[in-house]
Amino acid sequence: MSEFSSYTPHRVIREDRADGSILLRSGHDLGPVARNTGDWLHHWAAAAPDRVFVAERSGEGWREEAFAATLAQVQAIGAVLVGRGLGPDTPIVMLSGNGVDHLLLSLAAQYVGVPVVPLAEQYALIPEAYGRLIYVVDKVRPAMAYVTDAALYAGALALPQLHGMEVVASVPGGAAVTPFADLLRGDGGVDLAAAHARVGPDTLAKILFTSGSTSDPKGVLTTHGMMCANQAQMAAAMPFLSARPPKILDWLPWNHVFGGSHNVNMMLCHGGSLYIDDGKPTKAGFAASLRNLREHPGSLSFNVPVGFAMLVAAMEADAGLRRAYFGGLDLIFYAGASLPQDVWEKLERFAMAEQGRLPLMASSWGMTETAPAAIMVHEPIGRSGVVGVPLPGVTVKLLPDADMRCELRVTGPNVMAGYYADPVKSAEAFDDEGFLVTGDALKFLDPGDAARGLVFDGRVSEDFKLMTGTWVQAGALRLEALAALAGVVQDVVICGHDRGEVGLLVFPLAGHGQADGDDLRQVLRQRLAPLARQATGSARCIARALVLAEPPRLDLHEVTDKGSLNIRRILTRRADMVDRLYDNDDPAVIRVLGGDDV
Repeated sequence: MSEFSSYTPHRVIREDRADGSILLRSGHDLGPVARNTGDWLHHWAAAAPDRVFVAERSGEGWREEAFAATLAQVQAIGAVLVGRGLGPDTPIVMLSGNGVDHLLLSLAAQYVGVPVVPLAEQYALIPEAYGRLIYVVDKVRPAMAYVTDAALYAGALALPQLHGMEVVASVPGGAAVTPFADLLRGDGGVDLAAAHARVGPDTLAKILFTSGSTSDPKGVLTTHGMMCANQAQMAAAMPFLSARPPKILDWLPWNHVFGGSHNVNMMLCHGGSLYIDDGKPTKAGFAASLRNLREHPGSLSFNVPVGFAMLVAAMEADAGLRRAYFGGLDLIFYAGASLPQDVWEKLERFAMAEQGRLPLMASSWGMTETAPAAIMVHEPIGRSGVVGVPLPGVTVKLLPDADMRCELRVTGPNVMAGYYADPVKSAEAFDDEGFLVTGDALKFLDPGDAARGLVFDGRVSEDFKLMTGTWVQAGALRLEALAALAGVVQDVVICGHDRGEVGLLVFPLAGHGQADGDDLRQVLRQRLAPLARQATGSARCIARALVLAEPPRLDLHEVTDKGSLNIRRILTRRADMVDRLYDNDDPAVIRVLGGDDV
């Protein structure tokens, strides 16, 4: 049981309706909501002018920008944008990843009502991914583009779609590129105060493009009101955010709503400090993250499950790292997938050893369209897998089936009004009561007590039928498989549409591939066999598996820029592998039960 004391207990109001649907609301009130993101910056520039707001690695040290200096730079850049004639209909496309200059330009644009369009940096760095960049640029017709280094992004900048567009670069390297430093000179000939005064809750702040796993990416219209409401919702649920200025070391990309809206705005809203982690939880990038963590541990820790798993492995052999990480930690927050329970328990053990208490350990449910948090854990729960209860101001509609697996729909002040320049998909996104149709499925942890929280149960659209007509809940089964295969697989894909049994395509972790294939096959069988024996029917039984030699390809859209698998694309592109999976004469197929491979 957690000893964390500064939290708001779950309180849920439930309404069971005559049509079988269930409505859930928070029993807590939503507090004051800022008018725009600039209000936060003004507040903290006055209240804590010298406190570090944002920092990035610079050689052996850090470039740090305090709140007052940030406001001054934002106002200077904002004046230049107004002087250039930019406004609500002339977006700025951000081609580079996280960085101080990137954030200054983004906040300046928001300050004067110019939308920003942050994109995954891979779109402009990998020629095979240029198609996504071209699609977005053709869609939004930006007036300006930003890159960190013009030489590094030269290939993308040479695309015809960017000709005639002003390109701003922190490292210009070309006469046709505007140095970022030029924006900091300001423009005294514009009425900056009037421009900022026009920015209100309905002003468009960002166009965030979804990964486009089943179709072209959709541009989510993200307003100041959505982002400001979402921070007020989370502040009501987690009072420790306001009790002392938070600090984070964070790598999560800003083209994704988790890193770019949830985390950045949390620091801006609460006067916190954001240290940009130039590492990430990969074999090549994790050493940089550990170095940064030793220098600047945070009071809040946000990551994906694989990041926490790598961190736990590093801390097991490094007492100094454990002390640094847990020294002033208030929150451990994971999203993107369920945290393996063994990783959760090790984090608890380390926390008790170093702090004598547990930080709040939490997760949530959200999506780009909800800005993002709509459902969140905000009381100690002692286990992984729960996504929580509705935040204040959010109404959740659940459509249960006979097994109480519920399709999820939501509404609230943090929910988008629609997609950019796409009235058809905007209309399709909502039901006749105005609830956003999410496509996700949840279930109650305890059907008799909604305050215990909801558990993610996969994507409704990923479900399929076996040839027997039995429905397979692919998302939930995938989570079970990933938990059983933790440490040896990167990811898995559930197969079996119109087949006789459920199968598994396996992407192994580096070091567990073809070179030691026999050992991996044995490990897979040993770990999957108990699941198969305990299965209550064919729809829950993974009967066969096939290890794939080629990892998921970003350039071929098999993996999104957020790191999640594009299931439909994988099954289409690798249809021959699915056929092999169901070929009983193929020696590579692992039969989970029944003795030797056949």
